[in-house]
Amino acid sequence: MSTGRIIKVAGPLVIAEGMRDANMFDVVRVSDKRLIGEIIEMHGDRASIQVYEETAGLGTGEKVESTGMPLSVELGPGLITGIYDGIQRPLEKIRAVAGNNLTRGIEVPSLDRDKKWHFQPALQAGAAVEPGDILGWVQETAVVRHAIMVPVGVKGTLKRLTAGDYTVTDVIGTAATDAGEKDLTLMQKWPVRRGRPIRRKLSPDMPLVTGQRVVDTLFPIAKGGVAAIPGPFGSGKTVTQHQLAKWAEADIVVYIGCGERGNEMTDVLNEFPELIDPHTGKSLMERTVLIANTSDMPVAAREASIYTGITIAEYFRDMGYSVALMADSTSRWAEALREMSGRLEEMPGEEGYPAYLGSRLAQFYERAGRVETLGASPREASLSVIGAVSPPGGDISEPVSQATLRIVKVFWGLDSALAYKRHFPAINWLTSYSLYADSLGPWFNEHVSPEWMTLRGRLMALLSEEASLEEIVKLVGMDALSPEDRLKMETARSIREDFLHQLAFHEVDTYTSLRKQYLMMKLVLLYYDRGFDALQMGADIETLASLPSREAIGRFKYVEEAKIEAEYRRVSALIAAEIDEAAAGREEDF
Repeated sequence: MSTGRIIKVAGPLVIAEGMRDANMFDVVRVSDKRLIGEIIEMHGDRASIQVYEETAGLGTGEKVESTGMPLSVELGPGLITGIYDGIQRPLEKIRAVAGNNLTRGIEVPSLDRDKKWHFQPALQAGAAVEPGDILGWVQETAVVRHAIMVPVGVKGTLKRLTAGDYTVTDVIGTAATDAGEKDLTLMQKWPVRRGRPIRRKLSPDMPLVTGQRVVDTLFPIAKGGVAAIPGPFGSGKTVTQHQLAKWAEADIVVYIGCGERGNEMTDVLNEFPELIDPHTGKSLMERTVLIANTSDMPVAAREASIYTGITIAEYFRDMGYSVALMADSTSRWAEALREMSGRLEEMPGEEGYPAYLGSRLAQFYERAGRVETLGASPREASLSVIGAVSPPGGDISEPVSQATLRIVKVFWGLDSALAYKRHFPAINWLTSYSLYADSLGPWFNEHVSPEWMTLRGRLMALLSEEASLEEIVKLVGMDALSPEDRLKMETARSIREDFLHQLAFHEVDTYTSLRKQYLMMKLVLLYYDRGFDALQMGADIETLASLPSREAIGRFKYVEEAKIEAEYRRVSALIAAEIDEAAAGREEDF
């Protein structure tokens, strides 16, 4: 264990000498207050340490002690429903010990050492085991069955494994390996900066269904995919992420509040326990892990919070679960990188961000994926990452947004103009894109309808044509358009207002199944197709634009799932009857 002395303190950066025996990324304890830090740079026997706590009051000559271990997280039963800070300190436990304010240097184990869990073995003595094999199960919450896995690096024969009630540190069995006997416990540790190993990555050809129409229909994300949500202040990044956390078809949700306002994390903490998970009928918190590192907490811990969250997410992925990770926001994480880089006196890159910003972002997002796990019986699992980006002034040409866009395959661009019009989610359909759309097409065509991709393409084309026609309208007015172009404008308005606009706080509209999304597309395009035919027969565009059935199309999104088939038949018949009447009436006039 290496021990040195402080020679410089600059905010969260502490420089210590006499640390020749320490290693990069070792966790250290700084001063008699035992503040937690991590070595991020070495020059001879001098170590630059980023301290994850407030450094006020530290002075030169104080002791620095290396633990000889990298920053690691504890992985085991008790993670679900947990609320942690950026370095996996349990905030509720700390409050019980020290009150509402975080006390510097406080040491509380991440996982409860006293609580007992009932372990049910899945293997018997004499079984050959390798990393990733499931030893048995713990029922962690009503909805999460926690798999106890063989740790990485342990391969051999199981000598003993017994059922019973254990704490996370109790020995549940032993394995004979080439290096000798290895004790097995419910808990394992893993360094946060190293991705957990997998057998292989699989192609992203299954969608992560979110129930949000603009996402699922126009800009879908694959299971194991990566997406970015850039947008200016007030455009709805956080609410969009909350919606995805609530409704995405993921078994486990890891939500990282990285440098955002404390009241936003408070909303999450207040909402999630009260929300009933539609997939399980239980509280959403029973499958959620929260990492809270708000803007008033030490800046250095923001960087760690991202890695802490994704390591926990990888652990549940290794059990065979579909995991969704929400990072809000990576811009605050990048700002922490910029601050530490500046204090290290590194050569700044664009806008003062470090030159390695792009590679750090890539290392984070590349840990996502749909994978085959380790183990003699590999499991198919996925880890999807959705990162919010908060560009200053909403300018996505800034470095963090651009570096993110080079990595992710889904871009949900939030637009302040749409937000000011109260159009939510404020995802701009002209600037957003999904590079997964084509690879997910066969799945949608097979599992929802063979028409899915055709209908989606027609919706996108009408929205694009509306944008072109709007330029003409601005110049010469609506009357200059042909009846066919007027009909396109009316249909595109219906797509925007009736299909893309979705109320997050409406009990029915907050979530839309893929079947309902398909029927909604069919209704809008039925109106367009029948209307186009009626125009050829001489129908009046003003009549078609004001048909009562258009209100029925708009109200369809508020229809409960159990009634959508009957309502679809009613509304489609109404559209056909009204348009036929409009066309027939025009023919009689002639």
